[in-house]
Amino acid sequence: MTDKPENPTLGRRDFLKVVGVAGAAAALPIAAEAQSTTNTMTMPAPAPAAAPADAAPGGWVFFNGDEVTLVTAIVDTLIPSDATGPGGVEAGVVTYIDRQLGGAYGQGARLYLAGPFADGTPSQGYQLPYNPGDLIHLGLLDMQAYSQKSKGKTFDQLAAADRNAVLQDLDGSKASFPTVPEKVFFDHVFNLVQEGYFGDNVYGGNKNKAVWKMIGFPGVAGMYTQLISQYRNKVYTTDPQSIADFS
Repeated sequence: MTDKPENPTLGRRDFLKVVGVAGAAAALPIAAEAQSTTNTMTMPAPAPAAAPADAAPGGWVFFNGDEVTLVTAIVDTLIPSDATGPGGVEAGVVTYIDRQLGGAYGQGARLYLAGPFADGTPSQGYQLPYNPGDLIHLGLLDMQAYSQKSKGKTFDQLAAADRNAVLQDLDGSKASFPTVPEKVFFDHVFNLVQEGYFGDNVYGGNKNKAVWKMIGFPGVAGMYTQLISQYRNKVYTTDPQSIADFS
């Protein structure tokens, strides 16, 4: 969204190139203290997918109903379904984010949150008085207010072009949130979407390992060195294995 290509619409394969398949596929949930820099992009955005109803047994652990609807629209805008593979909503990314924010990551288990708090530089890491869960709760409220003010509707009610425009404003620090820094909020959401899409399905995203199958990632089995010679310059096809497959 900040690094705009000449063609403002990128397909799924371009998205995979931008985020880096190898690194993203290996991503596991961590308590990310520092803000990572993201190369964001304008994605084609269909109408928001219906809020996923297949959360893990026990229902949503962090989001309320309105938040589920909003986060579903965000995820569907960033990774829509297309002919290449499943969209973020289909892949269970909303469930992944809900589980992460409802656990140790959302509570800021590895963050120093006692203050003092001051504006810092990106290299100084997380500088807010909120844990990640509170950051997302407050950021979602700010986002809806900004969308209502700038576009006349809540984000989940916007047309595709307007949803993209709002996310571009957040990523480019062009929005003005009253409570939390919009860029910090967007970076957290963007990172969680990537983790949920490419990470191990044991955490709720990458449902049925569909994303690993799409990109040809074999999973988390320890070593494949014994296969290098046999499959050099050849396609290696196998069913991906997740952490759950070794438990």
